[in-house]
Amino acid sequence: MDPTTIALFSVAALASLFMAWVIGAGSSGATPFAPAVGANAISTMRAAFVVGILGFAGAVTQGGSVSDAVGRGLVQGVTLPPSAVIVVLLIGAGLMAIGIVTGYPIATAFTVTGAVIGVGFALGGHPVPSKYAEIGALWVLTPFVGGGIAYGIASILPRADVPERVSVPILAVIVGAVVANLEFAFLASAGGTLAAAGSRFIPLEGLVGSGVATAFVAIPVGLLVRWDVSRDQAGGLRRFLLALGGLVAFSAGASQVGLAVGPLLPLVEQEAAMAVSTTAILTGGGLGILVGSWTGAPRMIKSISQEYASLGPRRSISTLVPSFLIAQTAVVLGVPVSFNEIIVSAIIGSGLAVGGTGGVSPRKLGVTVLAWIGSFGLAFGLGYGVETAIGM
Repeated sequence: MDPTTIALFSVAALASLFMAWVIGAGSSGATPFAPAVGANAISTMRAAFVVGILGFAGAVTQGGSVSDAVGRGLVQGVTLPPSAVIVVLLIGAGLMAIGIVTGYPIATAFTVTGAVIGVGFALGGHPVPSKYAEIGALWVLTPFVGGGIAYGIASILPRADVPERVSVPILAVIVGAVVANLEFAFLASAGGTLAAAGSRFIPLEGLVGSGVATAFVAIPVGLLVRWDVSRDQAGGLRRFLLALGGLVAFSAGASQVGLAVGPLLPLVEQEAAMAVSTTAILTGGGLGILVGSWTGAPRMIKSISQEYASLGPRRSISTLVPSFLIAQTAVVLGVPVSFNEIIVSAIIGSGLAVGGTGGVSPRKLGVTVLAWIGSFGLAFGLGYGVETAIGM
């Protein structure tokens, strides 16, 4: 490669690292443990430390799906050159940085998706209607599905006729079943999931064998949580809440790293001289998220946990269960998703279950929703305009 190309690749890689840092400092680093911090289950600084490590693990082991979608699935007919990748990442990171400074959670998925599509169209690329339909459906349904599930759980947990030694273990079994069927890169040779790997040792085939293997993971988890909640209800709820926060943090890394490194993947593949593996790129993005979580996330954690609602452990559990389910759905589909949208919607749903607005500031909510909508349109317009100006 000539020196100019090498320089552009280097700048693009630095822009990707900056984007990963911003993601760690913002949506990926702040939202997963915000409900637990709001419930006083963990301190802000400790939450930032833990979420950074788990986000890194999620990025490396599950980050390929969304990275591929962002890098190759949003625009047809063109591959973004290094200069375009720089434009995309700087627009996305810049808008996210504004959100961090102001305390309003700008949606990373909206900014990066808008910028990629805008730049791609400016380069002569063609739309991908089927992918846009998937993305649009998930974005639109998330507040209703996530908020609805959170509302339902928050309505059940405090009921006297459904004791928490029963309701919480049931939630644990559901979460355990999902964990058993998560796809991990390091399990590819064994079927990709814990259930698939376990079913190889069960003399049953197909869905039956997979179901039995899933039960072997999920049921012990439920029994453990039941034992813990029965002997120490307050402590058991806190520990279950922290476990959920860890799963959401892991899922955040898996989903959000693609927004930072996805545009780099086609560049590396088309340049044989680069000789950089996808795993190495995901590792670099994961490190950026980790550092961002440690250095910049506390501000946003405080904003989400204290300004949107006053959360107790039951409402926090109600918030994190649907957040984990939606996040993993997005990873499976390869759809970029906003963790700010997921968490805030679930917080609102759980708050409505306890009466009134649940401590949610209508003004704060309104400004946040407008920021989500505006960030996509602004990122698209900036991407299209800047790339068009560069190409003139």
